[in-house]
Amino acid sequence: MARFTKTAAALLGGWGLWRLLGPRVPPRFEGLQSRPPGPSGHTVVTGKHEFFVREAGPLSGTPVLLLHGWAYPSFAMWHRVLPRLAQDHRVLTIDLRGHGKSDRIRGRFEIADLADDVAAVLDAVGLGRVVVVGYSMGGMTAQELARRHPARVERLVLAATAAKPVWPPRQLATAVLVIGRALARLDPVSVPRVVHRYLLSVGAVEARHAAWLWEELLDRDTDVYYESAFAINRFDARPWVGSLEVPTLCIIPTEDQLIPASLQRSTAALLSDAEVVELASARHEAVLTHADELAAAILSFLARN
Repeated sequence: MARFTKTAAALLGGWGLWRLLGPRVPPRFEGLQSRPPGPSGHTVVTGKHEFFVREAGPLSGTPVLLLHGWAYPSFAMWHRVLPRLAQDHRVLTIDLRGHGKSDRIRGRFEIADLADDVAAVLDAVGLGRVVVVGYSMGGMTAQELARRHPARVERLVLAATAAKPVWPPRQLATAVLVIGRALARLDPVSVPRVVHRYLLSVGAVEARHAAWLWEELLDRDTDVYYESAFAINRFDARPWVGSLEVPTLCIIPTEDQLIPASLQRSTAALLSDAEVVELASARHEAVLTHADELAAAILSFLARN
């Protein structure tokens, strides 16, 4: 046993030194590489902080706000859905704090703080009531926005999200996140590498955009990034989500591996007369793999009086 312990410690120490001192070798990218076409963006200042926003579509169209999930900046998550919605609607995306090109705001925060950030950005760009589409963590932020700033939310679309998205015991989830953060401090490349390979393998991102995706996945600050995960872990809207008085659509990927469909259906049942659309055989990356179906469900919901 002692020999095994010494060997394990030596291997761990060697790995740690390699990650600290060795080069970061990117994946191989095949063929001509490019970024997906999409709107340019700009930052807006709200109080002490800056947030990065993109806008697309006719200014006269119904304003639609897209809120992204954890791990991906807004355009990386919405780049396949955004063009479909922007044909007839004014679409706005925001990089939430700690993501993309928005400020890395340090310290503990809650999902409610993300909602307040969003309301401040809407003030800064001069938008009043908007249709809010939230995906995963963005769906939690959308719930808090509808609760804390109800005058801003015309309609609500919750996709691949839940009122209580963490399914294992919260203490276990916290322990996993603490370990994940520690490993990411030592090696910030390994998890993005796994995610990158997975998204390409399932066709979520085209091979010609592989280099762009790699840079998007690496554009993060480990500590700020994990603060978002801890906020997700603490989020629980079940006591109040049923009191939201706003037309709501819930889009549920039936094979979601991160937020089980059962939790998403339970959330829809708590809401007052929410519509439900299920994306058969879709997983959590449905925003990329099932972009046509997702956009069609949103557009159909917006077309209703």
